[in-house]
Amino acid sequence: MKTFLVELKTSLLVTLMLVLACCVAYPLAVWAGGQALFADKANGSLIMDKNGGVVGSRLIAQGFSSDKYFQPRPSAAGNGYDPTSSGGTNYGPTSDKLANGSHARDKSGKPVNDPNNFDGIKDLVAAYRTANGLGAGDPVPADAVTRSGSGLDPHISIANAELQAPRVARTRGIDLAAVQALIEANTDGRDLGILGDPGVNVLTLNLALDSPREVNR
Repeated sequence: MKTFLVELKTSLLVTLMLVLACCVAYPLAVWAGGQALFADKANGSLIMDKNGGVVGSRLIAQGFSSDKYFQPRPSAAGNGYDPTSSGGTNYGPTSDKLANGSHARDKSGKPVNDPNNFDGIKDLVAAYRTANGLGAGDPVPADAVTRSGSGLDPHISIANAELQAPRVARTRGIDLAAVQALIEANTDGRDLGILGDPGVNVLTLNLALDSPREVNR
């Protein structure tokens, strides 16, 4: 009986030590290290306005549809760009719905608005060309007409941004060169200098466009 009590006491002490180490000390150390070394990233890379209000995160895409803004990748997260419902379409590359979309029609065969409508790649290509004044045969960057796996990708390709630049400059009545300079200023390089491709952060770029100081710089 004495041996059992000794072993029980030892087990309980070891369990308590592991709980304190793994559930208290380690999380606190990680939190403190994150706050000390890279607080901005640890807190969500939030972007604040001049009054201290949160306007978004440089890590999460937002939907922009106005011609005066650069537009992000299409999104299948919830009803679009929903950070609580991150996800892609889950359609494979051979999916007819992914390529051609799915649109409800009335009895006469005319397309109607329906919450289950889905714009396929062909629909997105046509809309992108129309919005940006491209010809029927002009190439379109893949990221402009495909949804990312998360639906929240904050970046677009440089090629995508450059094709949208004339529309944004024309709508805002500013020089194309000023818009192109902002694209360059809001382009993030490759991770570690070698991984992936450079990408343009749409949210920071659009916020810069709304800042007279940035546009006129």
